[in-house]
Amino acid sequence: MSLSIAQVASVELVQPTLVRIPEGWFLMGSDTGQDCERPLHRVWIDGFLLAATQVTNAEYGHFLRATLSQSPPFWEDSNFKHPQQPVAAVSWFEAIRYCEWLSSRTGRGYRLPTEAEWERAARAGLEQKQFSWGDEPAQSLPDYSSRWQTGPEPVARYAPNAFGIYNIGDNVHEWCGDWYDPSYYAVSPERNPRGPQHSAMKPPRKSSRGGSWRHHIKVARCSARSSIPPDFQYADYGFRVACDW
Repeated sequence: MSLSIAQVASVELVQPTLVRIPEGWFLMGSDTGQDCERPLHRVWIDGFLLAATQVTNAEYGHFLRATLSQSPPFWEDSNFKHPQQPVAAVSWFEAIRYCEWLSSRTGRGYRLPTEAEWERAARAGLEQKQFSWGDEPAQSLPDYSSRWQTGPEPVARYAPNAFGIYNIGDNVHEWCGDWYDPSYYAVSPERNPRGPQHSAMKPPRKSSRGGSWRHHIKVARCSARSSIPPDFQYADYGFRVACDW
């Protein structure tokens, strides 16, 4: 494993910037999206804290150095190595290890957000809007045609959503804590759902949310769901951390 000085030194503090996501009800899912987004259902989420940005290379570099862990694929690729780009191609297991390490360093209980928490944060009070900013198409975003050409962009370059969360829905897919079941919404509890006990897929999959620099449409709708097996390391998969208030 080799870490550049810039990647290790560019962030002195380990602890991420956290945003308070207020408790409340919201309508989760969509009647017009994929089958796995149905049925539309009301969900209560307790207040929680969510990182303002996706975990960056600079932040992840501290973890690699402290734990002597293997760096992810593309770590030295020029399209992925900017210190403020989100770390990419980390598996779900590696994201969990990072959360455990960060918890041990800070004394806080860091974890991955649930799908319901992620969607609550993405919507930021805009009930049943397509995107975190409303219903205007993704192509209406500033500089849309010139962004994400060869990889993810550095985080927080553009305005956050109404809750203060950056890149929620774009840049890289974000791992969630839940196992994935496309039919889960039919049996999901009304308060603080955390996903099924097991994945309904073969091989088992973990849930993820948000858009990807690799997609034709770079920004995902708030309700759009995705998933891959937890050991996969894809170039458009990253994560952000959450913790309880």
